[in-house]
Amino acid sequence: MKYLLLLSLLAAPALAETPMSGDEFEAMVEGKTLTFSAETAPFGTEYYAPNRRVIWSFVGGECVAGEWYEEAHDTGPSICFVYENDEIPKCWLVYDVDGKIRADYVNTPGTTVLYQAIESEPLVCGGVGA
Repeated sequence: MKYLLLLSLLAAPALAETPMSGDEFEAMVEGKTLTFSAETAPFGTEYYAPNRRVIWSFVGGECVAGEWYEEAHDTGPSICFVYENDEIPKCWLVYDVDGKIRADYVNTPGTTVLYQAIESEPLVCGGVGA
């Protein structure tokens, strides 16, 4: 009986994850400030303004304005960010995992996975809230 159950589990197709589209991502994040972590350590916080504008800060860092857009990727849509201090796009495959975000870095696959730790208080940049 154990072997039959094991065989039935092996025969079942694996559920493939589908990255979020730009519209799905926008609906999930617009107007929110989210803090992300890499493994167990905080990584940074980002405010998602209307019109796909963002303000990002690494933990303990300065705030940087930017924008995001959707770009086709071979494994699905990716969400790419460009910031005022760095014009090289940072692209992520973004997944909805039980109402929280998991983002896999596309630029260098397998190197960085971010998890939404919490929905944060407003981001404060130089004394001005975002």
